[in-house]
Amino acid sequence: MNLVSTAIGYPYIGGNREWKRCVESFWKDQISEEEFIFEMKTIRLNHLRHQQTLGLDILTVGDFTFYDRMLDLATMFGLIPARYKWKGEKVDLPTYYAMARGANNVVASEMTKWFNTNYHYIVPEYENQPLELTQNYILDYFLEAKFELDLITKPTIIGPYSFVQLSKGYDSLSKASFILRLLPLYAQVLQQLVDAGAEWIQVEEPALVLSLAPEDVKLVQQIYKQLRVEVPAAKLMVQTYFEGLSAYEELIQLPVAGVGLDFIHGADENMSSLRKYGFPEDKVLGIGIINGRDIWRANLAEKAMMTKAILSLSGVKEAWVQSSCSMQHVPVTTKSEKTLDATLLNALSFADEKIIELTHIKSFVSDENWSGNKSVSQSMAAIQALEQHETRKNTRVKELLLQVKPENFTRPMPFKERQPLQQASLQLPDFPTTTIGSFPQSDQVKRTRTAWRKNEITDSDYAEFVKSETARWIEIQEEIGLDVLVHGEFERTDMVEFFGEKLRGFAFTEKAWVVSYGSRSVKPPIIYGDIEWTSPMTVKEVVEAQQLTSKYVKGMLTGPVTILNWSFVRDDLSREHVANQIALALKEEIQALENAGIAIIQVDEPALREGLPLRKEDWKEYLLWAVNAFKLATSSVRNETQIHTHMCYCEFNNFIEPIRALDADVISIETSRSHGELLQSLKQNPYELGIGLGVYDIHSPRIPSVEEINTILKDSLEIISKEQFWVNPDCGLKTRHEDETIFSLKNMVTAARKLRQQQQQQTV
Repeated sequence: MNLVSTAIGYPYIGGNREWKRCVESFWKDQISEEEFIFEMKTIRLNHLRHQQTLGLDILTVGDFTFYDRMLDLATMFGLIPARYKWKGEKVDLPTYYAMARGANNVVASEMTKWFNTNYHYIVPEYENQPLELTQNYILDYFLEAKFELDLITKPTIIGPYSFVQLSKGYDSLSKASFILRLLPLYAQVLQQLVDAGAEWIQVEEPALVLSLAPEDVKLVQQIYKQLRVEVPAAKLMVQTYFEGLSAYEELIQLPVAGVGLDFIHGADENMSSLRKYGFPEDKVLGIGIINGRDIWRANLAEKAMMTKAILSLSGVKEAWVQSSCSMQHVPVTTKSEKTLDATLLNALSFADEKIIELTHIKSFVSDENWSGNKSVSQSMAAIQALEQHETRKNTRVKELLLQVKPENFTRPMPFKERQPLQQASLQLPDFPTTTIGSFPQSDQVKRTRTAWRKNEITDSDYAEFVKSETARWIEIQEEIGLDVLVHGEFERTDMVEFFGEKLRGFAFTEKAWVVSYGSRSVKPPIIYGDIEWTSPMTVKEVVEAQQLTSKYVKGMLTGPVTILNWSFVRDDLSREHVANQIALALKEEIQALENAGIAIIQVDEPALREGLPLRKEDWKEYLLWAVNAFKLATSSVRNETQIHTHMCYCEFNNFIEPIRALDADVISIETSRSHGELLQSLKQNPYELGIGLGVYDIHSPRIPSVEEINTILKDSLEIISKEQFWVNPDCGLKTRHEDETIFSLKNMVTAARKLRQQQQQQTV
């Protein structure tokens, strides 16, 4: 038995976010393009050297990116929308980043979730344009490692089936043409890698774990049959992850050298398929045995025994022990954490520690000898110690859960009856304007918060600064003319972290960063104990803001499912159970806001959809408890209290029933970046509750014109009644600069007022 260790991918952000700093320095013109290219190369090579020292047998290249790997492939194949005015040949960085972030007079490409993770990718757009191989960047990375480090690495590329499935711009008729144009380019990339000396090429096909119709299975078979004909010498490892392999019996026979399976998230299904159908003895089996998406230490004895069982069932002569998916979804190393509870820290495993776990498992399975001294007993002791931690024995939380009754999940009055009560109470104009919640976190805000966290200024000094910044932005909002204001969230770093810091059961890291999209990185909280509300978390700041204006100021909360899905969650309880703990804590906060006189409360759930199981047949159970968690948090309010929520990039047409089931009085949702697809959805599926259209893209630095926004509003009014209609940006404004924020919001308010005037003239 030949057994080797490898990882599907490694976090490119770096332990100190050196990748992020480099990218943002280039965007700000603080470094030249030449310096930027050199620094990115240095980061790439350092990551390879580091993984080599950790003991991996096969290192991976191509898991690195300048922004997003789907965008990398789109530009590599010349899949450039006409609006970017690309003239052919190699795609330059301004074009690349215009597609990612937008630029003057050109909107960015659409961005959406990477399967059911917290990462967003740039959606390739097919416009029936001629395709060409502009630059084989994967070959560049392979040769870089070969000549700079004397390493023969495993290049990785997102596979053709997944790439097409995740792209847009084609229909059932043009899909075949799209694939026929792409396949020769894939073959060219693979052949160049083979010619350069690549012994293995990893082809990532996560879309093979989705529900596949018979025609999909035939398409995949034809794709890989064609690649085998075109590049017979290529040893392809088709890598699947996030679930069990669909159509296992057929797809396990693809004409490739190996198949990688996820034995974490797809463990039951893949094991069942393995028992029923076996595994081709002439193929290499990739055993995804270490979780690439969570941060908990593995029970090494259990993982080693499972690996042995898989090897025995498969009967293969060669296998890889590997992460279940790319480790870009976890932080780099626990060694950077100095302040965590010792019991918790000892039970954690980030990317570096997961690599070490892989080497331990490989060593034991190959040689019946653990490579780490006492590694098995230490892992078991760490897991058991956390199980017995006092934070997991909160009797009050358990009692509150036992007291939950069916009526706690329902508002006392249906929307049609409470809507007129709210309109009479709030007295808002037609097409009320508002924002999603956060305002730009300036360098001064960040510096002041850092100084406070380092105890360089007092709590009262920090509170006074937040209060003054809030007052400044209340004044700015009134000058802009917004109808419903927000306090700006200057006391908050992250929309989940802020609440976790004020609830029991959470822990927070110093440097455990992961990428959310582009250079945007977050430190997900760690839910490791029972979650309990102890005192008001947001009331002080919102009430202080409300006292400064006669207009309504919204209370701003993050919803229970988003807090759950954007955290690393304990693995000893069901996610439903943890979601209900969070919901009960938020329910107490909502009651505190309402008691303080706050009439509009927004409970954001941007991550509700991303928690969906990947297969539609598995959605029902998740949606039942996820929607109920939101309703458990929000249903206790008075009929006159208006509950808002916010989602982004959620494919409204496929998700309208769960959105409706939330029973929120107003939902704000993105419509600018998806180029009006939401409006088509609303034509097919009318929505009766309040809806706030995200009329411009906050992820782009460009300022939308009044005419551009007004066009969206007028088109929308053909589908949405004015009684339902709110106007807002598509997301929070924390990452934007102050000037562009003010100009964009002024244009938005002007467009809304223009629409009001047009409507008044029509009625007269």
